[in-house]
Amino acid sequence: MSTSELTPPELTGIGKKGAAAATFVDERVGSNGWLRRNLNKVFPDHWSFMLGEVALYSFIVVLLSGVYLTLFFKPSMVEVIYDGPYIPLKGVKMSEAYDSALGISFEIRGGLLMRQIHHWAALFFMTAIAVHMFRVFFTGAFRKPRELNWMIGVGLAMTALMAGFSGYSLPDDLLSGTGLRIAEGIVLSIPVVGTWASFLLFGGEFPGTDFISRLYGVHILLIPGILLALITVHLMLVWVQKHTQFPGPARTNNNVVGYPLMPIYMAKAGGFFFLVFGIIVIISGLVQLNPIWLFGPYTPDQVSAGTQPDWYIGWLDGALRVMPNWEIQAFGYTLSLNVLTPALIIPGLITVALMAYPFLERWATGDKREHHLLDRPRDNPTRTGLGVMAITFYVLLWIGGGNDIIAVGFDLSINSIIWFLRISLIVLPPIAFLITKRICLSLQRRDRDKLLHGRETGQILRLPHGEFIEIHAPLNDNERAKIMAKPEVKPVAAPPETDSAGVRNPKLKSDRRRSKLSQFLFGDTVAKPSAAEIEHADEHLAEQVAVTAPVIQEDNELEIAHDGSVLHHPGRPISNRPDSQQKS
Repeated sequence: MSTSELTPPELTGIGKKGAAAATFVDERVGSNGWLRRNLNKVFPDHWSFMLGEVALYSFIVVLLSGVYLTLFFKPSMVEVIYDGPYIPLKGVKMSEAYDSALGISFEIRGGLLMRQIHHWAALFFMTAIAVHMFRVFFTGAFRKPRELNWMIGVGLAMTALMAGFSGYSLPDDLLSGTGLRIAEGIVLSIPVVGTWASFLLFGGEFPGTDFISRLYGVHILLIPGILLALITVHLMLVWVQKHTQFPGPARTNNNVVGYPLMPIYMAKAGGFFFLVFGIIVIISGLVQLNPIWLFGPYTPDQVSAGTQPDWYIGWLDGALRVMPNWEIQAFGYTLSLNVLTPALIIPGLITVALMAYPFLERWATGDKREHHLLDRPRDNPTRTGLGVMAITFYVLLWIGGGNDIIAVGFDLSINSIIWFLRISLIVLPPIAFLITKRICLSLQRRDRDKLLHGRETGQILRLPHGEFIEIHAPLNDNERAKIMAKPEVKPVAAPPETDSAGVRNPKLKSDRRRSKLSQFLFGDTVAKPSAAEIEHADEHLAEQVAVTAPVIQEDNELEIAHDGSVLHHPGRPISNRPDSQQKS
């Protein structure tokens, strides 16, 4: 290679100005080294990692569309008379908030589309967060050093839920007002301080005159600020702690196999953002959501029939509907367990359990190593079973949120549906846990058989002495690496009651609880074959391949007629007749 080929081209015009600007910044803050190091950072490539990106890009769309809507929305509960273009509501008294929401929908150019984009992007945001958390839980991505990031993710999910609820409560239509009425009932169910908390929120008796303006400030300032802070810290930790990756060839806890941030990952991420943005806009333009003009303005003495909350609130609504009417009356006070339990206690317990699970699993194993390789869900049957059990519990509550629609649509008794759901909430989640766990163990046994006997090809071979055997093929490197990456976690053994000197163990009860939890989480598993077993299996499989290879090669050389019969071998006579007869 000549020297001229190694000389970089001379910069001209904009290139010189850009280089000069980069040099100016680098001489003052040392940016070149930082950029070079971080732009070359490697990220693994797997479709499930895009779930977090969908959440991030949807949040950006929410912010952009929300800024547009704030220019026209009036968060006021002052009563006005509607005089807009929507004829059915003409002359109806309503709040200024509802009037401005109708104005955005019918009078502002592109306003209805922006409302739809904002709402659909919020739904995408919540969906992506939920599915992303499922992926993190099922693969064990919450383990050390990512416990803090998992807790931030749980906080993000809860904050996003509040953002969604506060957002669709702002228009002050009959649907959102009914939701706020339910929220007021939940606040009132809090023992001792419930009444005072309700007065503080609503500025007096519900619905008050200041709540929409207060909620507006919370929705556009407080909650977005919290979300931005949590997302920023979340992404910083992902950057610093190194991205997890699925098992595969050459992938270990000490490396990352993937693509550099620049230019490959940035190009893919940019294209994916516009893809998500485009899908949201297309759905927003084609699928109507939350037609507030059909509900009318909120009045406390009316309730919308057949209306449902957004899906991420539906499980809370379902919990309220399914809960029995339990109340405790004592000393002149009423404790409404029928509201307090499903609306506050159950969500609180779920949030605490999610936050604590990484530490609970680490305590049960005593494992303090860092984990950068993900588990396959089948490799941890109990954790996967717990996740499916939680999903089953959620789906049943979500169905309960639409019990009236189901009763009308299928001509069923709503009381029968409620009792079915009450029983199912107790019976079905444990059944889902057991079935999932057995499926995972069966998949582990299948993986073990693959290591010992090879991959089934679906081909049956008849040997010269008449025996029929199924041909097995060796596993490729990718399959073998995934199966061999299964972690071998040994449950903590039951502790002795006394030490060698006969002194009673002061932590006996705690150690027993830890041992039982460890046995529950990691006791049921299928051990991987030993190195000697795998070596023997590879030798046996190589012998089988050697025996079957000639037969398979001969079979591949056969020319098959359209009706399935064998014509002849290439290069051999077509029939047993002499050559002279064949030519004639």
